[in-house]
Amino acid sequence: MAVPKKRTGASAQGHRRSNWKATIPATTTCKNCGEIIPTHTICPKCGYYKQVAVSIKNENYKAEEVEVKKAPAKKATKKRATKKEEVKVEEVKAEEVEELKAEAEEAKTEGTEE
Repeated sequence: MAVPKKRTGASAQGHRRSNWKATIPATTTCKNCGEIIPTHTICPKCGYYKQVAVSIKNENYKAEEVEVKKAPAKKATKKRATKKEEVKVEEVKAEEVEELKAEAEEAKTEGTEE
């Protein structure tokens, strides 16, 4: 554990502690009712914020309905479609190769029988 080499003097200790101060919170007056309130807050007395009724305490408050938007279903992308086409093309090529091999084997068997 670290241990100080020398004792901190009273003056240095006082200078260090002098920077710790309590601050006065910023306040403003409500433009609707004149009440002193902290800045950037809803007025607890009348329920207004920036001259708009935003609290249930206010008589003019209107609850806004939140619309839930559903994202449309994603359609198959071109990448997926091209992959399917590639698979089909590969299958067709594989079938053609197999047919060619089968024909070549038949030709060999016919040539050896004669």
